[in-house]
Amino acid sequence: MTGVGWPLVDLASRLLDRDEREAVVGDLLEANETTWQALLNVFGLVLRRQALLWKQLSPWLAAFGVALPSSYLLTYVSLSVSCTYQRLVYHRFAPCWPTGHEGFLLLLCHIILLIAWSWAGGFVVGAVSRRTLWVSAAFCVFPCVFCLAAFPFEFLPKLCPFLFLLPAILGVRHRLRNPRISLNSAFLLAVTTTALMIFAWSNDALWILNWALIWPVWYLVATARKSGQEGNTEPWRMDHPTYTRMSQR
Repeated sequence: MTGVGWPLVDLASRLLDRDEREAVVGDLLEANETTWQALLNVFGLVLRRQALLWKQLSPWLAAFGVALPSSYLLTYVSLSVSCTYQRLVYHRFAPCWPTGHEGFLLLLCHIILLIAWSWAGGFVVGAVSRRTLWVSAAFCVFPCVFCLAAFPFEFLPKLCPFLFLLPAILGVRHRLRNPRISLNSAFLLAVTTTALMIFAWSNDALWILNWALIWPVWYLVATARKSGQEGNTEPWRMDHPTYTRMSQR
């Protein structure tokens, strides 16, 4: 294998788990294959590993149960927050996006909810199926791109539909770096989010479909409670190695 092609093979091998990557790279070096042969072997192995993962429920739940519906709802929440901000601060009214009667207090409520919903959704996606994060990320970005292509937003900055992405990424990052979340923190987040949603709902400032965004927040409470009871080092995941071994027996 030439020195020029080796960085490409090494980059492709990063799609594999660390232990498996070291073994694969060692085999490729011993086989002395060409760059294209090595790339085909690596990508073939990656596709086989991904196909095996999708035989479980967790990737489907992460992509179609959390990432896609949550990003669809959060895209519209991001636009609503942006339009309300434009109306209250710059007195600009969106021609095709009614922002209702929200004042600064409800705007602050919506901003906090947007951050909490997004962060919790990202954390849950990382917890449910860490190995298929790239698929969940694609489903997360798709509603934003569709929204930009389908509707004109000359009156708003182009990044407005993507406001929820940063908190969601931070939620995923937190899950990958620190698998556990304390029960007190999860419960405080869930109660605060629920109270703010009730406040917005009582003031006719919450879309009824946005109630679906509350389940990832309370999922954190359930997993934190279960993790505390069982004394696990991380919340239960359906793609956890222990679960995989048990399902294969």
